[in-house]
Amino acid sequence: MAFERKEYQFLAEIGVGPANPGCYINGEWKARGPLVSSVNPSNNQRIAVVTEASIEDYEEGLMACSEAAKTWMKIPAPKRGEIVRQIGEALRAKLGSLGRLVSLEMGKILAEGIGEVQEIVDMCDYAVGLSRQINGSIIPSERPDHMMFEVWNPMGIVGVITAFNFPCAVLGWNACLALVCGNCVVWKGAPTTPLVTIAVTKLVAEVLEKNNLPGAIFTSFCGGAEIGDAISKDARIPLVSFTGSSKVGLMVQQTVNQRFGKCLLELSGNNAIIIMEDADIGLAVRSVLFAAVGTAGQRCTTCRRLLVHESIYETVLNQLIDVYKQVKMGDPLEKGTLVGPLHTRASKENFEKGIEIIKSQGGKILIGGFTVESEGNFVQPTIVEISPNASVVKEELFGPVLYVMKFQTFEEAVEMNNSVPQGLSSSIFTRKPEVIFKWIGPHGSDCGIVNVNIPTNGAEIGGAFGGEKATGGGREAGSDSWKQYMRRSTCTINYGNELPLAQGINFG
Repeated sequence: MAFERKEYQFLAEIGVGPANPGCYINGEWKARGPLVSSVNPSNNQRIAVVTEASIEDYEEGLMACSEAAKTWMKIPAPKRGEIVRQIGEALRAKLGSLGRLVSLEMGKILAEGIGEVQEIVDMCDYAVGLSRQINGSIIPSERPDHMMFEVWNPMGIVGVITAFNFPCAVLGWNACLALVCGNCVVWKGAPTTPLVTIAVTKLVAEVLEKNNLPGAIFTSFCGGAEIGDAISKDARIPLVSFTGSSKVGLMVQQTVNQRFGKCLLELSGNNAIIIMEDADIGLAVRSVLFAAVGTAGQRCTTCRRLLVHESIYETVLNQLIDVYKQVKMGDPLEKGTLVGPLHTRASKENFEKGIEIIKSQGGKILIGGFTVESEGNFVQPTIVEISPNASVVKEELFGPVLYVMKFQTFEEAVEMNNSVPQGLSSSIFTRKPEVIFKWIGPHGSDCGIVNVNIPTNGAEIGGAFGGEKATGGGREAGSDSWKQYMRRSTCTINYGNELPLAQGINFG
């Protein structure tokens, strides 16, 4: 069986065919669930078909994964790091083809597709170093001849449920850390990007096989809500990392909490850029363009609100509209394209509904506001002038729609930034040190990512990624995020012959 279109033949280089089983279970590819099509969002034509997981597939996979966990957690952390290093090398060797697949199936431009795969490679490199630095603290004991310290142990299995907008990078944030920390990984990729899930899993599987390790150390499923619900309910999975909407994330959290499991949530963002009166306007405008238009506005860190000081409001707006007019939209795989399609037809319909709601709440469309007549899911990048009190501004419309508002004082701008339910990313453009330090301080931005003179998006992997409030509170990738993937024990050893009690208690 051949691909329907010649331009899809490169997929064979990364193990993807015209028809694919969508589960990697106990070292084998199989699936007994429904047959689905992977669709190119640029033209809504089929790329390939995938057989999704059934609940029977899921149970078979978890039984094998539970057994594999006993083996994996006993391997020394630096040895686990060596396996992750090899996974990084395997991904690096296929960087171009994998990036092209991400662009093809998700719809982001090729540079962003390749950049997303590079992010997993970077995470592998980071995790290799981490595998020799999983350190616990030595704690002074108040009791003579006693030693107190921390020990970090694997949790066992980490469930990772990822979204379509970053179909493989978010896996890297979680899986690289989880693996070096001694956990097996159960991955459910987004149902609309199954080919990315399959291609990445095949590279991981090859590394495990080459090292004579159980394939079930990394178990993956293509599937929908049924498989995600099974992961959430499964007491064999002590930690579930979920990326998606705040609405679904709350449901996942409640389900996991009912069994006293742990959740790591990366949910909605409603991110603002503030441009102060002293800002470098050219730098700010370029940053807003990337933050608002990149990935067709489908990043969780996309800039959705632009707050501009009233003294420079018209200048900033005029320059921004000028650069919006120059943005090239089209096939994300073509050179020069800056904006590809929205991911699905439903996303395009949501954009249309969103524009009508915006107009009904007094929003003034300054540029864009229409869908593009084509086979694909293209919409025009849009700038809207609107009141910060409009209810639609508090919500996340997942597309290239930017709300612009003016302010008079720094305090007013901070209040507007913090006025939405979400708290992921934020940025301010200013040259004043006193403003910068207020912004990053306790009376500044309430977000998990607080930037200065850079966009809200495009985070590096070295810092912890995540947000507050309705964004979920989770932290992934760098800094000390690894601690969420391990079980901490405080250990006290008495090496003397007496039994002194803490707090000076005398018990008989």
